Amino acid sequence: MAQVATETGTDGRTAADGHGQRHVHLAQVRFADLDPLNHVNNVRMLTYLEDARVAFLRWDVDPEGARFGGLVVARHEVDYVRPLQLRREPVRVETWVTEVKNASFTLAYEIRDDRRLYLRATSVLVGFDPETQRVRRLDDAEREHLAGYLRPAG
Repeated sequence: MAQVATETGTDGRTAADGHGQRHVHLAQVRFADLDPLNHVNNVRMLTYLEDARVAFLRWDVDPEGARFGGLVVARHEVDYVRPLQLRREPVRVETWVTEVKNASFTLAYEIRDDRRLYLRATSVLVGFDPETQRVRRLDDAEREHLAGYLRPAG
């Protein structure tokens, strides 16, 4: 079970004060996600990021209203901060944008609850045209969506 919401991040800054909002995706930890040590498997943590990324990019809306064209993940960087264990309450996967270029952008994520940070990660996504198998530039609608979540790193 997953739920999605858009809200300000845990630091309380919003687009009005020059910092984009964070997209929040709620992920339920399932028994099948656990490794033999009863921690969420590191690969499953990437699945939580993928689910949050799909929700953020709004690929689940009507194809006529889809916000993003083809994209490929060019890079992931992940820091596992603390083991995540089976729990009743979902964890938040918070997503925001740290950089936008002509044909790519960088997403940052945190998997957390109100008390703890479990994972910190970044992904670089590149616009991609599946017909030509070539990189494509991001369009204005894509850039507009990303701008609402832009919080430059640093």
